[in-house]
Parts: sequence; C-alpha cells; structure tokens
Amino acid sequence: MKLTILGCHSATPRDNARPTAQILEVRGHLFLIDCGEGTQMAMRRNNVKFARIKHIFISHLHGDHVYGLIGLISTFCLLGRDKPLHIYGPKGIREMIELQLRLGNSFMPFELYFTELEETVATQIFEDETVSVTTIPLIHRVYTNGFLIREKPGDLSLDIIACEELDVEKAYYRKIKQGSDYVRENGDIIENSRLTTAGNPPKSYAFCSDTMYKENMVAQIKEVTALYHESTFLKPHEYLCKKTKHSTAAQAATIAQKADVGMLILGHYSSRYKSYDMFTDEARPIFENSHCALDGKVFEL
Repeated sequence: MKLTILGCHSATPRDNARPTAQILEVRGHLFLIDCGEGTQMAMRRNNVKFARIKHIFISHLHGDHVYGLIGLISTFCLLGRDKPLHIYGPKGIREMIELQLRLGNSFMPFELYFTELEETVATQIFEDETVSVTTIPLIHRVYTNGFLIREKPGDLSLDIIACEELDVEKAYYRKIKQGSDYVRENGDIIENSRLTTAGNPPKSYAFCSDTMYKENMVAQIKEVTALYHESTFLKPHEYLCKKTKHSTAAQAATIAQKADVGMLILGHYSSRYKSYDMFTDEARPIFENSHCALDGKVFEL
C-alpha cells in the first residue's frame, strides 16, 4: 500500500501549496481521493498513470476538494480514454459534472458512473476480491465523508523448503498458497499448515478530511495502518474550529491515540502558518508517530 500526496493544503491553491488530492495504490488499484484544483498537474509531476485511475472518491463538494475533477475528466476525454470511470461522492456530484459537460458540448468516449452518497452511517461503497472501501461519516459545514480502505487477507506464504522435502509438485503451489491441502496421487493428504506460513497482514488506510473533532469515529478506524486526519489549525486558533468545523493538530493526534493507529498523517493546513514543524510539534506529545503530509510526499504503508 502506497500513498502519494498530490495536495494537502486548505482553501485556495498556490504555486507551492495545492489543495487536497491523494493517490492510494493498493492491491493493483490506483484510487484517487479528492481532486482539488491542479490535481492533474500534480499527477503528471508524480508520474501517475492516468489510464490506471478507475475509481475516484470525493469527500465533499467544497471547491478545494472537487474543482479539479471536471478538468481531469476533460483530459481523460482528450487522451482518448475508453475505459469506464467510477466516481463516488455526495449527492449533487453527478449534476455538477454533467452540467459542465453538457454546457461544454463535450463528447464522452467512455462511460461515467456515479455513486451518490446521502447516508449518515458508515456504508460500504466498493468491494472486490482484494479490497473494500467504506465511508466514514464526518462533521463539516456540508455533507462530508471520509473513506476507510481495507485490504482483504492475501495468499499464505509458501514454505519452499517444506514443499521440496515433501516432494510437492510445483503445479500445485498456487492452490496451496490459497489454502488448499496437497493430495498425492495415492490419496495421502499433506495439510496446508505443513506447507505454508502466515502471509503479510492486510493493511488499512483511513482518510478523514474535512471534519471537526469527532470521537465516535474511533471505533471504526481502530488500529488502522495509517490515518490521514485534517489539522487545519493549531491550538491558538482552536476557537475557529467550531465556526469552520475543522480540527487542530492536537485533536487529530487525540483521535489517532484513542484509535491506536499505526501512523498519523496531518494535512489541510491553513495558510496562516509558515512552518509545517508547528503541526508535528503540537501532535507528537499526544501521538508520537505523527507526520506532516507535503505535496509530492510518498508514504509506504
């Protein structure tokens, strides 16, 4: 699982500070999470393969999280994309995109599928044989969801030495990794546990932006591999959180500490602050493994 930060700042885009967008690479998928202005330029800068984007998840309809989407779709058209594109986001996202396409008399060479969200409880919105995506209901000025992406358990690890000692035919290795016992031609059974060891534990990622402090999300994100939680403000400006429905770095760290996550990634910084170190300085006394998102930064989870 690999996370690439395309943008991690709040409000207006600037030359050195892009609004929210991320690429999560997980089990062969390349998920785009939020799509602020300049996302496609950041994708090019980070060598993201446009054709591999099949699923886009939009947390809410504020411009710094969605205004790059119509431009990206337009570029997909110009590139001659022919594979379907699935977009998941709040109710209204279909109207937002289709209106712009219609007024621009745009020709769509590929199918565009929308999953519009209205639920206020956690809801699974995507699943295949390798990964699932569930919403994380948040509290913001408009209807907003985070997203919890979980890998499903993968194959077992093959104990090659045991397989060779027991004369297991290589043609059966794949089935054994998937959990099958090995059956010899004479009917003798070698139990799978003698031929395999536990595979890599499945990883998970929780994306939470934008939201005010919401302690009841803790149960849903318990022990995730990594948590991205907005940290728009620092303690001196905590009084702004109620009005704007955002969080401080300390509040994000408190959520991480209570949920016992593996790593906290801070982001969505207000432009009033001139140093990223201020955010980790506030968060780490509460949750030590706290890190700042930076445009272009890659986290190997």
